[in-house]
Amino acid sequence: MMQVPIRKLRQKMIKKVTTFTLILLIVSVTALPALGDDDETNFIVLDHGYTVDYYRSYGGPVIKASITGDPEFARGETADLKVKIANTGVIDGFQRLNANQKRINDSIEETIALAEMEEEKESTTAKNVEAALQSKTEYIEVEPTANLQSVEKLETGHTSTLSYTIKINNNIPAGNYELLLPVSYQYQSNVRTVTADAVNLGITDVKYAREYKTKYETLRIPISIKSRPKFEVTNVTGNLVQGESKVIEVTYKNTRESVAEDALARIIVMSPLSVENSIVRLGDIGPGEEKTARFEITADKEALVKNYGINSEIKYIDEDGDTAFSESMKVDVPLKATEKKFSTTGIVIILIIAIALYQIISVHRKRIKNNENASGDENE
Repeated sequence: MMQVPIRKLRQKMIKKVTTFTLILLIVSVTALPALGDDDETNFIVLDHGYTVDYYRSYGGPVIKASITGDPEFARGETADLKVKIANTGVIDGFQRLNANQKRINDSIEETIALAEMEEEKESTTAKNVEAALQSKTEYIEVEPTANLQSVEKLETGHTSTLSYTIKINNNIPAGNYELLLPVSYQYQSNVRTVTADAVNLGITDVKYAREYKTKYETLRIPISIKSRPKFEVTNVTGNLVQGESKVIEVTYKNTRESVAEDALARIIVMSPLSVENSIVRLGDIGPGEEKTARFEITADKEALVKNYGINSEIKYIDEDGDTAFSESMKVDVPLKATEKKFSTTGIVIILIIAIALYQIISVHRKRIKNNENASGDENE
């Protein structure tokens, strides 16, 4: 007779413990962050016994990236890169699941189901978007400062602009390149409607349980490097002399892949050097082609004997029809001392002196001979 009350008491205790455990589990889950939501439908995972799933949506965020502005850059450029990310995600459709709640009128339940379907449309929103730009080549460097960019929320049909800084090497070959943009974000993968049974757990202000997933993908951003000539000095002939004008020949080579049209070579000299015509026309210079310019340079008499570094540059018309300038190039020219030699006037003076000395010596010899002859006659 005593076993029945004991059995009932034991069952009540088990039920209370089970209920208490479930409450603790729900409280611990509901304490998780809402992934950006601040409304009543916070991020929450309930046991399927307390939720029902009326609809399953198909679709999600689709993130695309592109550069804002001109995607063509020049060698040696440090550029502030503006990357626009856009969410073009759409809902491809819905599937009505075979789900229902007890003790609810069919018409009311259908209204609740349609409300859940509306919430499913949030599956195209990307949350906590993070993106860090990367380069695939050593010729392009991404500034590490503030490289990781984030967007709290990106709804479908919306865009956001990310800012990065890139440095392009002077020696990068012209052509097309790709920058990588690894992106991660969270999105709503499913919505379940919370049933009235959740009230027994003390949950009264949550209508939906939302499930989220994290997606990782790498976007590709194409850029291009302008094709433009690059010059170097390949040969210098001639040397300068103190107090004289000398012709110096400078050979320039186009080491890049495009033509420099109507090129002009220019040198910049400073005292104690001077030049009358500092610009020489070279004409068109094709890839790998060399052209030589001749400059007549004058050195002061008091110029120091040493090697002089003369700055030079080339002005030309690029492929876009714009005027462009090469980088400054150094032309090394040696300066020698004046050679020690007699002038024409000096030679004439020396000849005159020599002739005068010769005449004096001849006259003197004649006098001596005449005196000797006179002395001989007297002796006879």
